Amino acid sequence: MKSVLIILIFFLGSISATGQLKIKGETTSPRLKYAYDKLTQYILSTPLSNGNHDILLEVKPTGKKEGYRILAGKYSTRITGNDETGLLYGVLDYLEQIKQLRKFPEAYTKEDAPEMVLRGQCIGIQKPYYLPGHNVYEYPYTPKTFPWFYNKQLWVQVLDSMVNNRMNSLYLWNGHPFASLVKLKDYPYALEVDEATFKKNEEIYRFITTEADKRGIWVIQMFYNIIVSKPFAEFHKIKTQDRERPITPLLSDYTRKSIAAFVEKYPNVGLMVCLGEAMQGTGPDDIAWFTKTIIPGVQDGLKKLGKSTEPPIVLRAHDTDAPAVMKAALPLYKNLYTEAKFNGEALTYTRPRGSWAELHQTLSKLGSVQIENVHILANLEPFRYGSPDFIQQSVIGMHEVMGGNGLHLYPQASYWDWPYSADSTKGKRLLQIERDWIWYKAWARYAWKAKRDREAEINYWSGLL
Repeated sequence: MKSVLIILIFFLGSISATGQLKIKGETTSPRLKYAYDKLTQYILSTPLSNGNHDILLEVKPTGKKEGYRILAGKYSTRITGNDETGLLYGVLDYLEQIKQLRKFPEAYTKEDAPEMVLRGQCIGIQKPYYLPGHNVYEYPYTPKTFPWFYNKQLWVQVLDSMVNNRMNSLYLWNGHPFASLVKLKDYPYALEVDEATFKKNEEIYRFITTEADKRGIWVIQMFYNIIVSKPFAEFHKIKTQDRERPITPLLSDYTRKSIAAFVEKYPNVGLMVCLGEAMQGTGPDDIAWFTKTIIPGVQDGLKKLGKSTEPPIVLRAHDTDAPAVMKAALPLYKNLYTEAKFNGEALTYTRPRGSWAELHQTLSKLGSVQIENVHILANLEPFRYGSPDFIQQSVIGMHEVMGGNGLHLYPQASYWDWPYSADSTKGKRLLQIERDWIWYKAWARYAWKAKRDREAEINYWSGLL
């Protein structure tokens, strides 16, 4: 990577009467600038006990993705990322040391990288009831149905919590999001929201994806297949969804163009595809839909952008023959993942067995990455749960038994009521990311590195509590 270095020299009364800080770092992308700003803003606003210090921030792609190295001495520090996200994580690690010591670390060396490739949490843009005139899974993005969706301050809080936990993927679950987020030249009548709402949706979705990108987070939009918007269905006198309906050129063209427009319009987005539930069981239709509609739609969007970097496409291994679909898809598209439920819709056992584990093991050997989904937690509702030991053993089981190397994490409770938990204090409901912080932090910690010394972990969590 060609480096463009910007050198800023600060004479800081906050460090010492004559303290001098010199930071060299790239700010040639939003993510690098975010890392740079996080470091400088904290140092400039915080009294530190030692004086002169030089800090070099650099990207050198020499190791594992998202990895970093820190070499800190008395008067200088070098933070090297294997990529932009790795540099960001290195900066966050270094800041944690400064916050603990209240000074620049004088002898700190660390090299680290995550074990799991994708480490993410999900948010349901869904409801546990049908909207008037709609079927299951059909929830257009509107302020009436999802008022919290338009709260930028909330999104910043969510994304900040994710990057602090080193999570790199955010899954948004919805039946058919495209008709709320893009307009299609060939199907202008397919738009499912009014013009004012559409503009709000454009603004907030661009905000979410842009802010996520700064923090090294992929926004992965989940959708069910085959579903079309209600206005589209009414125009063509068809149902919005029909499990018995075969693939038609109209359905394929509409969906392909919806996906292309989505990929072209929003930065750093991926897709999570559910072929089951709204399609007829398993069979050749699943393969055809995935390889001849969905993947080409993503490729069309990339072509319009003039980009070649493939965004992640995650295939949900639910009600479909995922191994067969992946066998057909991998020659066409490389950045593919599979996803399946770790424990069903509960959290009961750290090392699943039998046919349940066999599916995961098969998926993990396809040449792609298998993501373990901690799904709806029916046995934990509505209580607050956080057992770092059980969670750690579960992640170890994901690696050793299931062959998984990714995490897709549901809220610990109240999935259908995001962003709120079941608890309130003084009449104000607590946010899930606030009440259930242990849940998110523990899964993220062990997704980064599963096997850690037990005594050290007891001390770590005791220190947080």
